[in-house]
Amino acid sequence: MKNAILMVSSFLLLANSLNASSLSKVPTKNSLVVYNSNIGLVHEQRKLSLKKSDKFIVYEGVANTINTESVNVSLPKSISILSQQYRYDKLSQQKLLDLFIGKKVLVNKKSVTLLSSSLDKCVVKTSKNLIKTVKAKNIVFKTIPKELITKPSLVWNISTSKDINADMKIDYLIKNISWSSNYILNLKKDKADLSAWISINNHSGKAFKDTKLFVLAGDINRARQNIARPNMRYMKTMSDSISVKEKAHEGYHFYTIPFKINLANNEKTQIKFIDKKGIKYSRKYSARLQNPLYLRGEILANVSQYIKLEKLNLPLPKGIVRTYSKLKTTSILLGETNIKHTPKNTPIELRLGQNFDIKVKQTELKRADNKKYFIVDVKYSVQNSSNEDKTLKLLIPFNKNINSKIQTDKKYSFTKGNLVTFTLKVKANATKSFKVKFQSKK
Repeated sequence: MKNAILMVSSFLLLANSLNASSLSKVPTKNSLVVYNSNIGLVHEQRKLSLKKSDKFIVYEGVANTINTESVNVSLPKSISILSQQYRYDKLSQQKLLDLFIGKKVLVNKKSVTLLSSSLDKCVVKTSKNLIKTVKAKNIVFKTIPKELITKPSLVWNISTSKDINADMKIDYLIKNISWSSNYILNLKKDKADLSAWISINNHSGKAFKDTKLFVLAGDINRARQNIARPNMRYMKTMSDSISVKEKAHEGYHFYTIPFKINLANNEKTQIKFIDKKGIKYSRKYSARLQNPLYLRGEILANVSQYIKLEKLNLPLPKGIVRTYSKLKTTSILLGETNIKHTPKNTPIELRLGQNFDIKVKQTELKRADNKKYFIVDVKYSVQNSSNEDKTLKLLIPFNKNINSKIQTDKKYSFTKGNLVTFTLKVKANATKSFKVKFQSKK
């Protein structure tokens, strides 16, 4: 009971101070910068009316995932901030009972004074000064006490030398909000169209109304922290004829959304930011094979197929590219590819999946290992069962040093360090084979 009395006293002290100050509920200016790393930077400006006698400012409506250590508040020079609290009083029966001790409540529609608080039975005094015990569940409260701050809020203990009417600005970081890029690549006969969407997931505990939105592409350095990832409730899509503006800044890329957004808590919003047509592309087929020194018997290998986009004159933030093509009037998903942050004018290879009709066979023909060397003869066969000619690369891991030898009548090169690379053209419904002798010092 002693703790309850102390708590009520502190609430009353704060409430009496808060009643004298005034801060606009709705921001006069607001913006939001969303990062790839599950954080957002909130900026708001509100009208502040403060008397010299006021000791507190309550800033309601901050996100409940606020990083209180990141708060950056701008006030007139005549105001000094002495301390800062994050307050969010969730309503409960016990909390209401504690705060209504000594106040009027209703029991069976009759007004009584509450004398004690308990979730089971409480003591009340009637209008005739009779002391009675009543069940707590039968008590009805007329109002929510002003002492309670029922929205996530920042409370500042302040001192000021004069009455003030001014703007108050605040910046702070929030968690559980992030954005990603989602790309749609539609393949046509010899060119492709690329569209992209900014997808924003908001689970920050705050809704944003008529807010200027920015997103930053790039991986900023973050102090390690545990991150909760709630489930999404619903999604909406936005599109506008005015294009999203992109600007390089400090090694990152900054995107400005050209219209204000409404973003509810637990909502996913998508905004179109790229619409590029007529992109040149080529197809690529390759197979990563086994190191011949460790090959035993015969092994079949699958062939991966890729789409290679020519240089694009725009940066691409990391995200997922979904590639489609048309079969008569039906769109077919060919594959999904994760891409990293990609600077402009950089070729991009998108792995679609494994080609159904092309297979590679690796066959050990002969081994002649001795005490100093591995020596093996291998036959490679490429079967193209499709109705089109195909060109593909075979990538064979092998030690590249002065003690290694490769003997074959086919041209080859080394790529990516130690990959022996053969480029083969195989006609439709045909098979092409060749032999290679590998030697490497043990």
